[in-house]
Amino acid sequence: MEKTETRTLAEQYLNLGGTRQVMIDDNKTFIRQYEEEPSKAAEFWQEHIESLDQATREDVEFFLPSINADGNTDTTERTKT
Repeated sequence: MEKTETRTLAEQYLNLGGTRQVMIDDNKTFIRQYEEEPSKAAEFWQEHIESLDQATREDVEFFLPSINADGNTDTTERTKT
């Protein structure tokens, strides 16, 4: 399976130590951040993700670890429908 640009951005952010998590409810994404993150991760978010248009940013957020009740934080098997 080919990785999308948005998934690649999410993985790059997480590899820098990013701590933001996504909650998905009724196909809407909400970002939560309970821990501080390394400055490189914060800078990456600001430069490469925060500046995206809303739809593209939500696609990136979809690939962040989930805090939903099902406990599924593994994004490798998550597909966007």
